[in-house]
Parts: sequence; C-alpha cells; structure tokens
Amino acid sequence: MDTSSQDDSYTRPGVPGMVADWSADKQAFDMPWGKLMMWIFLLSDTFIFSIFLTSYMNVRLSATDGWPNASEVFALEIFGHHMPLILIAIMTFVLITSSGTMAMAVNFAYRRERRKTVWLMAATALLGASFVGMQAFEWTKLIEEGVRPWGNPMGAAQFGSAFFMITGFHGLHVSAGVIYLAIVARKVARGDYEQKGYAIVEIAGLYWHFVDLVWVFIFAFFYLW
Repeated sequence: MDTSSQDDSYTRPGVPGMVADWSADKQAFDMPWGKLMMWIFLLSDTFIFSIFLTSYMNVRLSATDGWPNASEVFALEIFGHHMPLILIAIMTFVLITSSGTMAMAVNFAYRRERRKTVWLMAATALLGASFVGMQAFEWTKLIEEGVRPWGNPMGAAQFGSAFFMITGFHGLHVSAGVIYLAIVARKVARGDYEQKGYAIVEIAGLYWHFVDLVWVFIFAFFYLW
C-alpha cells in the first residue's frame, strides 16, 4: 500500500501542513486540552493582576497624602516586642512551602504513588487554608484600626481600597485553590484517574504555583515598597 500521500501531510511545512494536520483530526499540540486551557486561564489572570499592581503604583505615586509605612501598619506586638511584617513573612513562608509540597505531589502522581500524592496535596491545601486564615486575621486587625476601602486614619485614603482589592482578589484565588486541591486529592484517593492518567494533578499544580508567584509580586509591591 502506498502511504506517501499520508506521510506527506505529516511533513508538509508551514500553513499547508498545519491545515492538513487539523483537517486530518490529528493532535496539533502535544499537550492535553485541560493543561492548555489552564495556561490560557492563567495568562488572562496575569493580565488582571498586572493591571491591579500597575494601578496600585499609579495611585500610590499620585497620592497627595502620606502613604502609610507598611512596616508599622503590618507590625505585631509579640511578648512585648515590636515585630514589623512578622505575619507577612510567615504568610510568605507558608505559600513558598506549599509550592514545594505541590511540586512533590505532581512528581509522585506521575509515579502513580497515590498515597503520597494525596498526602502532599492535602498538606498543600492545609498550608493554603492557613494562609487564608492569617489573611483574615490581618484584615480583622486593620478593620479594627479603622481602615476601610473608602478611608484610612493612617494616611492616604486610597490605601484601604488598594489593600482590600488586591489582597482580597488574591485571597479568593487561594481559597478557590484550596477547594480545587481538596476535590482533586479526593478523586486521586478514590482512584478516579488510574485509567486516564494523572495530568489533572499537574494542572492543579500549575494553578497553585501561579497563585504563589502572584503573592511574591504583591509582597514586593505592597509590603516592601
């Protein structure tokens, strides 16, 4: 049987080759659709967070009133010692650690070691939930001190709106990620992915690493500047 016409569609360069691949119902990209869709979602989310942080810089540079000193605003008194940014440092450490546990979960998933995968995903979700809990404490403390989205007794009124919008939007992503990881971990434990593979764990990992990376930028722009 002459297969030259078949092989030609696989080797044809440029646009004709791409058209031939798509019309032949051939996989055009060596990537699962779920993973591709997650990358597209993360790209769109990157634009949103970039706009938020760019707007924050613009608001801060154009504010006529003094911008609150983050080292003082986010300081805690622990055993009589004034400790600037201690809570923020712990929150950052927790998220960085969760990236490590998530990376190990993906590694064990592709080895088909379900038990280790589930435990590491559960640890990642627990660290994420701890982060959200600390963020809720941080919000409560600032609200008790009079900070509101429309006002701020410590200086520029825009501080409150910028803080609650940016950290709140990120907190929603972390909360959604915790739920997402918990659902995937439960399905892994039940063996739902034994037949079709564990790419879903890597997809969940992509989302989680993105959330952690965004926090690094928020930490740098909001708390260190």
